[in-house]
Order: sequence, then structure tokens, then C-alpha cells
Amino acid sequence: MKKLQILGTGCAKCNTLADVTKIAADELGLPHELEKVTDMMRFADFGVMITPALVVDGVVKVSGKVPSLPEMKALLQTP
Repeated sequence: MKKLQILGTGCAKCNTLADVTKIAADELGLPHELEKVTDMMRFADFGVMITPALVVDGVVKVSGKVPSLPEMKALLQTP
């Protein structure tokens, strides 16, 4: 099971990133747990300075933008 974390303050882009991530994971049939992290102190633990960000299994995959659905699928499939 993949652990997917959305780092953000709850802004529109953060919510969009969460939506795109969930849709991509569901369409791929990827077992996952999705967590929204809103505590800015935890962002620093990942070295993230620009939100929104996506962390997959502890690795930052994207920061500061919302990828398209095809891009997100590719991100979720890469180790």
C-alpha cells in the first residue's frame, strides 16, 4: 500500500492536487492511504518550501504545481 501525502494549507491548489492524486490512484487500482498534511512544521521535515506538494512513500514527487492526470499517473507508477 502506498502512502500518499498532500502537503498544503488547504488552498484551492492543494485541494486540486489531492483530487487529482486520488483519481489517478483509483484509476490505476493502486492500494493507497491519502493523508492531507496542513502543519507547516511538517513541510520542513520533507524539505518542502513551496506548496502544494505530493509525497509518495516519504519521497517528494512534486512541489509548487498540480500535475495533469496523465502526469500524476506516471508519478505514482515510478519508484
